[in-house]
Amino acid sequence: MSIRMVHNDDGLDEMHEINVTPFIDVMLVLLIIFMVAAPLTTVDVPVDLPVSTAAPPPVHIDPVYITLQSDLTVSVGEQKIPRAMLAQAVEAAAKGDRTARIFLRADHQVDYGHVVALLNILQRQGFLKVALVGVEPGQGPDETLK
Repeated sequence: MSIRMVHNDDGLDEMHEINVTPFIDVMLVLLIIFMVAAPLTTVDVPVDLPVSTAAPPPVHIDPVYITLQSDLTVSVGEQKIPRAMLAQAVEAAAKGDRTARIFLRADHQVDYGHVVALLNILQRQGFLKVALVGVEPGQGPDETLK
């Protein structure tokens, strides 16, 4: 901070102003330092990695899809089921594997509360890996949420 003394006829008045020139100089020096140092931080060490003999994790060939339609009917795969039978149907479709990923598809007109109710049923049954399925922009019937 600098103080500039202004001499007037009736005495000395102090003007308090912040001198930002040293601040700008320091920031420019730091910018140059980072611009020079950034390329040096990348590691480009050639290494010949060994081949892993571990088996890749199993991939679910037939994923479990739960569909909630606009009339609130629930389907597991292609089979419509009553909501009370959802837990048993998902258990059968996942072949007892509670770590299986479940894909939940819901019509865009379905109220959010109904989707959460299905998620709660799945959570109570121990299915914690639930993915919500949507369509990519430009592929869906409704583009209102842009």
